[in-house]
Amino acid sequence: MTHFPRQIIIDTDPGQDDAVAILLALASPELEVLGITTVAGNVPLALTSLNARRVCELAKRSDVAVFAGCHQPLKRALVTAENVHGKTGLDGIELPEPIMPLQSMHAVDFMIETLRQAPEKTITLCSLGPMTNTAQALMQAPDIASRIERIVLMGGGFFEGGNITPSAEFNMYVDPEAAQIVFASGIPLTVIPLDVTHQALTSKQWLDDLRAMNNQVGTAVAAWTDFFERYDREKYGSEGAPLHDPCVIAYLIQPELFSGRWVNVEIETNSALTLGATVVDWWRVTDRKANAEFLRHINRDGFFQLLSHRLASYE
Repeated sequence: MTHFPRQIIIDTDPGQDDAVAILLALASPELEVLGITTVAGNVPLALTSLNARRVCELAKRSDVAVFAGCHQPLKRALVTAENVHGKTGLDGIELPEPIMPLQSMHAVDFMIETLRQAPEKTITLCSLGPMTNTAQALMQAPDIASRIERIVLMGGGFFEGGNITPSAEFNMYVDPEAAQIVFASGIPLTVIPLDVTHQALTSKQWLDDLRAMNNQVGTAVAAWTDFFERYDREKYGSEGAPLHDPCVIAYLIQPELFSGRWVNVEIETNSALTLGATVVDWWRVTDRKANAEFLRHINRDGFFQLLSHRLASYE
């Protein structure tokens, strides 16, 4: 039984869609954001840490503590995605330099300390980027696993394939060894893959509605979406762009918007051809134990209604 507000830590690499996820979380009374941890991913760590604070200040929530984490994957050179998100990671609108400080504590230490002080199974980790910080925390302090209620993550793809290689989604590809550690941890996992997020496509009507909100948040989200929509329209030939990371937050607020099944998911770490692939036993053809709730469908209209309602609550 989940008690509200649900306590969460958001681990993120903003990224326009990460920024929308943060805004959704901060506008939702069902969730208590204990802290935001940043990781290198869409752009390098200095920028993801800057962007997380920019988004908190846009939300007028400079009280939320932001902690910088790992600047590179566990065993590999960092791969970034400026081609999608622009050189700042939040291209599309100029936001002021943040005044709020970056916390001096390392994100991994914050995770460990916060979880160790929490009762069993009470904190949810929201993983929006490569899972380097979470894997490091689990390696350094295996005892924290029992304090995590679940990890809800955006990553992977099965029916849709990959978005950075034919078989791998970006977050998994950037740090497959970290993903492997998390998937082998025994912690309950909910996976929101490209199979779901590619159904959560923005529309011109939704962007028009955002602009009509006449608040700073609506204007910023519309500008960010305009920016990364161009890339996705060219790539997928779709009308809009997938809002990947807000799906994680939406799942915590309204899980009934999503459906999937408990299956076994393994992460490929050796193959040059399929590095970072999520090998999903959707048809249960192996005897490998189910370790993740792998989502398959989203109620798109319900998702965008939720997002619009919460973003409109900003002044």
